[in-house]
Amino acid sequence: MFRGNHPTRVDEKGRLKVPAEFKRVIDEKYGTQFYITSQDGKVAQVYPFEEWERIEQKLAALSTFNPTKKKFLDRVNYYGQVVEMDGQGRLLMPQLLREAAQIKGEVAVTGNLTHLIVRNLEAYRKEIEEQQFTPEDEKTLDELGI
Repeated sequence: MFRGNHPTRVDEKGRLKVPAEFKRVIDEKYGTQFYITSQDGKVAQVYPFEEWERIEQKLAALSTFNPTKKKFLDRVNYYGQVVEMDGQGRLLMPQLLREAAQIKGEVAVTGNLTHLIVRNLEAYRKEIEEQQFTPEDEKTLDELGI
């Protein structure tokens, strides 16, 4: 499982150095192939390839005519690329996604259980401050037993 926030940098060539805490999980559980994508162009989602394949299997079971499936695939394909981790533990972030999400310099790399989220650190900090946790959010978590 991926958890926590481990800020790092994306270098001038667009390579993300995977934080050591996450690299340990990857080395223990996954290979070096990843699918990097986004649903909104605001954040990058970094899936170990086998986790992404689980999503694809679920999608393949849905009707070709399912409009939500089409909408989802349009977005994740537009931003997405298969990427191989290099020997130094770096991932080349897709250029289109880097530009859309302003993923350069200081970035937040957060664990999202089965994948990582990469986003502009300042934009993430601002989003956390602006989107307060509400009583409705607490109620929803309570209903889920969390």
